[in-house]
Amino acid sequence: MIHNREDVTQRIVATKVAKGLKWKDVAAEIGMSKEWTTAACLGQMSFNKAQAETVGRIFELPDEAVAWLQIPPYKGSLPSGIPTDPLIYRWYEVVSVFGTTIKELIHEEFGDGIMSAIDFSFDVQREEDPKGDRVNVVLSGKFLPYKNF
Repeated sequence: MIHNREDVTQRIVATKVAKGLKWKDVAAEIGMSKEWTTAACLGQMSFNKAQAETVGRIFELPDEAVAWLQIPPYKGSLPSGIPTDPLIYRWYEVVSVFGTTIKELIHEEFGDGIMSAIDFSFDVQREEDPKGDRVNVVLSGKFLPYKNF
């Protein structure tokens, strides 16, 4: 029996490891980006019926798990404290060090508002460099101005 969405995520990850699958290959089968597909498989997005059925086939999931994939999840997978995973901590560090700068530059360019994480996309690519390969991440979110009332 599956008790929650986390049970489905654990099954997906275990099957991914066992089969040696790549997220980009899963994404290609459902017709979405590797970034969105990975987030959805890790429980941060919901799939439509056709996508969920494809993911179910790829990861050999029972019908109950396929149903869970279509339910809007509780978003936000990090614990409430400072993250301890080194890679995730570096993102926390980037926001801690550069967050006020990013905020200032967005406000200067767009005015008072936020960058949406709902109308949002991102792309992660390897950038070859003779001094050591680099991680290139592009974030793109719709600007949402605060409304006066």
